[in-house]
Amino acid sequence: MSTTLDTRKPAKNAGDTSFFGHPKMLASLFSVEMWERFSFYGMQGILLYYMYFTADHGGLSIDKSLAAGLVGAYGGGVYLSTILGAWLADRLFGSERVLFGSAIMIMAGHIALALLPGIPGLVAGLVLVGIGSGGLKANATALVGTLYGEKDERRDAGFSIFYMGINLGALIGPLVTGWLQESNGFHWGFGAAAIGMAIGLVIYALGRNKLPEEARRVPNPLPSAQRSRYGLIFLGIAVVIAVLLVTGVVNPGNLARSMAYAAIVASLIYFTLIFRSKKVKPFERKRVVAFIPLYIASAAFWALFQQQFTFIAVYSEEKLDRNLFGWEMPAAWVQSINPVFIIVFAGVMAALWTKLGPKQPGSAIKFAAGLFVMGLAFLAFIPLTGAGKTPLLVLVGILFLFTLAELFLSPIGLSVSTKLAPKAFHTQMVALFFLSVSLGTALAGILAGLYNPDNELPYFLGVGGTAVVIAVALAAGSPAIKKLMG
Repeated sequence: MSTTLDTRKPAKNAGDTSFFGHPKMLASLFSVEMWERFSFYGMQGILLYYMYFTADHGGLSIDKSLAAGLVGAYGGGVYLSTILGAWLADRLFGSERVLFGSAIMIMAGHIALALLPGIPGLVAGLVLVGIGSGGLKANATALVGTLYGEKDERRDAGFSIFYMGINLGALIGPLVTGWLQESNGFHWGFGAAAIGMAIGLVIYALGRNKLPEEARRVPNPLPSAQRSRYGLIFLGIAVVIAVLLVTGVVNPGNLARSMAYAAIVASLIYFTLIFRSKKVKPFERKRVVAFIPLYIASAAFWALFQQQFTFIAVYSEEKLDRNLFGWEMPAAWVQSINPVFIIVFAGVMAALWTKLGPKQPGSAIKFAAGLFVMGLAFLAFIPLTGAGKTPLLVLVGILFLFTLAELFLSPIGLSVSTKLAPKAFHTQMVALFFLSVSLGTALAGILAGLYNPDNELPYFLGVGGTAVVIAVALAAGSPAIKKLMG
C-alpha cells in the first residue's frame, strides 16, 4: 500500500518500466512536487532580500544578520513540520489525503505573501507555506519509496529521477520570481509562486483518483479511545509555543537556535519511540541504528548546503560580479544555477547507479562522498578572500560542487530512509530524514550570522574543514553501518 507497503517484499509493479524504465506513477508524483518546488524556491529566492532590503526598495528593513537567521529558522521549520505530516498520514488520514490538504495550505500561504503587506503577511504566509510544505514533502517521498521493492536496484536511480523532476521547478521558480521582483516588486514574485502552486494542485486533483486505493489507507491507525488524549497533547504543545512567543523566551533573535533545539528534541523522541515500539522487529531496530550516523552526516551536510539561501544569497547580492554583456543579472537567479546542474547530472548519476547495480558503493560511502565534496566547496572560497568582486563563473564552479555533493547524498537519503524504515513507521522514518534537514537548515541560518566579510578565512576554513573531517569518519565506519543494514 502507498504508505505502508513492506518494501522488503517483491514490488507488485516490479515489471512496470513505462516511465524511462521505472513505474509510471513516478512521473505523476514528481510532476506534482515539481510545481510545489517552483513555488517554494521561487518564493525563497527573493525571501531574504524582501526581509533586509530597505522600504524604498520594497523590503521590510530587517537587520541583515537577523534576516539570515530567520530564513534559516523558517527552512528548519519547514522540514520540522514533516513529522506532523508524517504522523497524520501514518495514524489518521493516509499519505494521499495529507498531501492534498498540504498543497491547499501551501497555495494559501503564497496568496497571503502576495496580498498581505508588511510583517503580518510575512508571518501568515511563511507559517502556512512551512506547515504545508512539510506535509507534502514527507508523503510524496514515502509514496515514491513504495514503488520499489527493497532488492529493486532501480530504487536509487528512481529517486534520482524524481529529484531531477523536482529541480525543474526549482530552476524556473527563482527565474520567474526574481525577474518579477526586480521589474514589478516583491509581491508580484510571491503572486507567481501562488499561481505555480495552484497549477500543481490542479494537476494532482485531476489524477488523485487514479492512485490505488492503498494510497488512502492508514498503516498504523490511531484507536478512537486515544484520539482525545492526542488532541490534548497537540493542544498543550500549541499553548506552550504560544506562551514562549508571547513572553519573548523565543524571539526573532534566537528563533534559528530554538528551531535547531526543537529538531534535536523531536529527533530524539522519534528514535526513542521507534526503538521502544513493540511493532518494530529486532532486525528493524538494527536498521534504525544504522540510520543514526547517516542522520548526523545529513545534518552536517545541510548546514552547509542550505547556506545557498543565507550566506550565498547575501554574497551574490554584494560580492558577485553579475554583469552579463552590460546587463546585471538579478541576484535571485543565482538560486537557479544549482537546479540547472541537477537537471543535467541527476540522470547521469541515476544511469551510473543503474549500470553499477550491485557493485555500486553503499549508502554510507555515498553520504561520506557528498559531505566531503560539500566541505571542498566551502574551502574553494578561500582563494577569493580579500579579493574584489567574484567572477560569476567562479561561483558557478563552486555551485557545481554543491550539486555534485547533493546528488551523492540527498536522493540517496530519501531512498535509504524508506529502505531502512520499520513497517509501522514507514512515512515517519522519511520524516526523520527531513528532521536532519531541519536541523541542518536551522544551523545554516546560525552559521551565516557568523560570516564576517572583513575576515572570511576562519569561516571558510572552519566550516569546510569540519565537513571534511566528519566525511572521513563516516567513510571509516561504513563497513559497520553496512553490516547493521543487513
